[in-house]
Amino acid sequence: MSSMPMPPTGQPLPAGPLSGSVPSAPGSPTSAGTPDPLGSQGPTPLGGAYPAAQNPQLPGVQSPGAPYSPDLSVAPAPGGPRPPQFPPPQGSGFAPSENRPPTLQKITSETSATSIPGLLGLVIDILLIVGGIVLIAVGSAPSSDPVDPYSYGGPGNSALIVVGVVLLVIACFLWTALVIVQPGDTKVVQFFGNYIGTIRATGLRMTFPFTSRRKVSVKVRNFETREIKVNDALGNPIVIGAIIVWQVADTAQATFQVENYEEFVMVQSEAALRHIATVHPYDNAEDGEQTLRGSTDLVAAELAAEVRDRVSVAGVNILETRISSLSYAPEIASAMLQRQQAEAILAARSKIVEGAVSMVESALKRIEDEEIVVLDEERKAAMISNLLVVLCSDSRATPTINTGSLYT
Repeated sequence: MSSMPMPPTGQPLPAGPLSGSVPSAPGSPTSAGTPDPLGSQGPTPLGGAYPAAQNPQLPGVQSPGAPYSPDLSVAPAPGGPRPPQFPPPQGSGFAPSENRPPTLQKITSETSATSIPGLLGLVIDILLIVGGIVLIAVGSAPSSDPVDPYSYGGPGNSALIVVGVVLLVIACFLWTALVIVQPGDTKVVQFFGNYIGTIRATGLRMTFPFTSRRKVSVKVRNFETREIKVNDALGNPIVIGAIIVWQVADTAQATFQVENYEEFVMVQSEAALRHIATVHPYDNAEDGEQTLRGSTDLVAAELAAEVRDRVSVAGVNILETRISSLSYAPEIASAMLQRQQAEAILAARSKIVEGAVSMVESALKRIEDEEIVVLDEERKAAMISNLLVVLCSDSRATPTINTGSLYT
């Protein structure tokens, strides 16, 4: 290994890429003829690079231990490397695009798969099988001409045998293309993993060979959610359940958009039911406010719209929803029953008092109009008191006969 010759002692290093000194005046040309942008920094290390700690004016270079603050005024040189990208600080409120929740996109929509009537395909398949067998039999039959054993029908005519075998192979392939579709069902057809369409026509059908067919029912189905415990708009715990009537509208979305569309419908229906139950009070609402018990039809329509929006991504259509069970939770059922009884008693008493006052008013007016007796204010008050006691009392009133005057 050769070594670099060293200059004699006391002489400076020759000018070159490994020069160890720079001029003392800032901006003066160096020994290589280029200006020094850093000014007088003393002798450089081997290679001419300054440490970051000794070059605070160097653009884009930070001192050790200093916080990161990129200099945005320094643009990278054309074609040169870009400055390193640092992650945003924690708590800055900036959400990178890759960390945002992805938007659910529709994978595919249902299309009609190419198919022909299965009876026609079956006839074609049978003809191919019969033709193949006949050609193989004719090609394998012994020749009747001893002079030319390779004439038509001779053992040497292998072309007929090959054609017959090809026809049998094609018939076997076409046999795999036959599919039976029951009424109320469909077949989602895939060719090596690619969706090519859905067969909705019922009966025997023939489609492409080497395809997989998955059955998807389009019948109307219903299920009842489990009784779930939630808090209504007033914070009272209630138990509520619903019946959901639904049907698959898009077989492609039901198959490829979600993992299991039946379970998806059940879970989303319960989630929608919880949401609807929390935004409405059970009862005792203000004037014009919908309640779960009093506005059943409106709540059911609102629940149907909520479930429909949630399951539309799975190609499912919600036909009807109904509230199947609704009650207070067992822990507050007795207290709420007492409150309902008290409200009923108050409503009944109010109706009784209203009727009694109307009867007393009618009696006094009739007495005055017909001049049956003249009553002063004190006698009117006594009469009104007696009538209200008789009319509003829970028990049967017992009359008392006064044999003296009205004042004794």
